[in-house]
Amino acid sequence: MKKFTVFVILGTRPEAIKMAPLIIQLNKNENFICKVVSTGQHKEMLKQVFTFFKIKVDFELNVMTKNQTLSSLSQKIILGLDKLFLNNKPDLIYVHGDTTTSMVSSLVAFYHQIKIAHIEAGLRTNNLLSPFPEEANRKINGVLANLHFAPTENAKKSLIKENTEKSKIFVTGNTVIDALFLTKNKLKSNNELTFDNGLKLKSLKDKKIILVTGHRRENIGEGFISICKALKTIANRHEQVHIVFPVHLNPNVKDVVFKYLSQVNNITLTSPFSYPEFVNIMSASYLILTDSGGVQEEAPSLGVPVLVMRDTTERPEAVEAGTVKLVGANCDRIVDEVSLLLTNKKYYFDMSKSSNPYGDGEACKKIISQTIDFLT
Repeated sequence: MKKFTVFVILGTRPEAIKMAPLIIQLNKNENFICKVVSTGQHKEMLKQVFTFFKIKVDFELNVMTKNQTLSSLSQKIILGLDKLFLNNKPDLIYVHGDTTTSMVSSLVAFYHQIKIAHIEAGLRTNNLLSPFPEEANRKINGVLANLHFAPTENAKKSLIKENTEKSKIFVTGNTVIDALFLTKNKLKSNNELTFDNGLKLKSLKDKKIILVTGHRRENIGEGFISICKALKTIANRHEQVHIVFPVHLNPNVKDVVFKYLSQVNNITLTSPFSYPEFVNIMSASYLILTDSGGVQEEAPSLGVPVLVMRDTTERPEAVEAGTVKLVGANCDRIVDEVSLLLTNKKYYFDMSKSSNPYGDGEACKKIISQTIDFLT
């Protein structure tokens, strides 16, 4: 029986998390020889994910340097993958989502006439500048891919509107739910989690934990200043709250956050958590403030309301389901919505009990099945 060689190409921590359950299942499947390619776009953050999920990296491009531009990053990935594909040509590559790594990988694979499977396909805000450059990256992937694994029916409809062949689109749910369930099965609740400054999670058992994450380019500058002012106001106004903010390593984020929030008693600033730590703190949180895409999908499975600090989202299903609300980077809107969730039990209950529209944890099985059908 012929075995198909497939490359799973990733470069950022979110990609690694969402691709991990697929890699694990591909390695167990007798139809495939699976090779993992890491561009190293988030090199240090990737190591934690690879270690936790016991993933072996077969090819490492090491493209990341400090403060490089999107253009220089793209150039390095192009040159690295071009050389790799000349010497090692797979039957198909898997790319994920909307990163520079995924978009450039699709482009280079297209040049080498290698088949492309795009996971988490079809998400759209229909605004090329929000999120930037992710919206454009995802649309380019949509043009080049041979297989489109859409997480929802809404994502499938977006692809059809762009004249993607219906026969190439498959609704699978999102692999991040597979990763979440896999992680929860590997973990027991860890109340011993200790933050960078020595604060222990169990010491917050009588507090309402607000988890905050932020990294989007469109919020850098005035956006993060506004977010920090909102968090400071919330912390000062609500003594029953403790805000936990694992701060992104980007100095444009880190410097602002520490300037405004490092001296607030009921705010803990930490370095980024490992993925299992992050799942643990999500599970313990009362609500989450984020500009991340993946958190919008994970938190509803844990019954935790999410306020998204963006003006647009390529994941409207959670907004429609009532688990997520857009508040932008507007200080007053953030403060008002958080205050409402802290004081209005019915409002909180309605958000926390809404159903998750992003899948049942079986996305990877569906992806592998459709890949086999396509390659045979």
